[in-house]
Amino acid sequence: MNKVIQKYKNSRFRKFIRRNNKYLPLIFFIGGFIMDVFTLGRIDQAFSLVLLSTYLLLLSVTLYLYNLVDDGTWKNTFLERFELYFPLAIQFFLGSLSSAYVIYFSRSVSLSKTFVFFLILIGLFIANEFLKKRIANKYLQFSLFFFVNFTFFTFMVPVILKEMNTLVFLFSGGLSLALTLLLITFIYRKSPSTRYEINLKKLTRIILSIYLAINTFYFTNLIPPVPLALETGLVAHKVEQKNGEYLVTYEQDDWYVFWRSHRQKFAYKANERVYIFTSIFAPTELSIPVFHRWKKYVESTNDWLITDKIGYQITGGREQGFRGYTYKQNVDPGKWKVEVITEDEQILGVINFEIIEDENQKVKRIVKHSF
Repeated sequence: MNKVIQKYKNSRFRKFIRRNNKYLPLIFFIGGFIMDVFTLGRIDQAFSLVLLSTYLLLLSVTLYLYNLVDDGTWKNTFLERFELYFPLAIQFFLGSLSSAYVIYFSRSVSLSKTFVFFLILIGLFIANEFLKKRIANKYLQFSLFFFVNFTFFTFMVPVILKEMNTLVFLFSGGLSLALTLLLITFIYRKSPSTRYEINLKKLTRIILSIYLAINTFYFTNLIPPVPLALETGLVAHKVEQKNGEYLVTYEQDDWYVFWRSHRQKFAYKANERVYIFTSIFAPTELSIPVFHRWKKYVESTNDWLITDKIGYQITGGREQGFRGYTYKQNVDPGKWKVEVITEDEQILGVINFEIIEDENQKVKRIVKHSF
């Protein structure tokens, strides 16, 4: 056995790994992200559920195996030959799980609501640069593990329960917190080197701080209510339903405004209706009420005044999202916005527009699009 292990240690492939160990962790982290781009489908599809569940399970197992390496637990066993690859596997699974959240919510038309998690992802990439040298820093290891664990359960629990509300979010976060602390405690008891390197109370405080931070993000609307996503949101002149399709008439923006198709200045005629059309992705069999909260900017008070809150029920399952609309008539010119919110007033997205009078009825570039 020893001769086989020694021969394996001196193989060309392992020499290549050692020579390039400065760059390989980053490559594996990015590889996990790219793998998600090409393999993940809808969050409620069985394949996506199984794939992400497998990633989390393998990440948990690899963390356990890696943290016992310094104790010599795997010496003279078949696992000894794979010890060099444990950090790379950890990088790959972290990349896959951390990117899943960003991939699903980059579909939202309100990226400002997911921007905080894009920043967190960038933070993961930065941390990754030091992770090879600091992989022994178990505080960093388990903090990153808890973050991807938390996001995993906030996606998966609503899909499984077919229900989405604040209580489900809290349950998801509590479940991820309990499982993370369980894994840490298990490794702590099994590994003398881990007991030497970390203060369990300090690590627990760090994990609890991350838990409180994510909850703060959620309740202050810095992240959208997962797993819902606002896929389309625009102001329109007319919305019609024909043969199962929604025909939406709206003003198209100039060609150089490539990040959106609709114009934010609404040319208003007297007695015309102003429509807000949205499509919201929700997992199959999830049925919840959503609302369009209309607000008008009041210059005298420098504040937004709520004028209407109009709701309707959405049912998940449609690939391009559940379609719906609300409208107002006899509106005043000025700055407006419509917040798309849940029953718990979690914001899915915001549609900003300005109503301008159009006495000459010269509307710019009207188009009719089918959704």
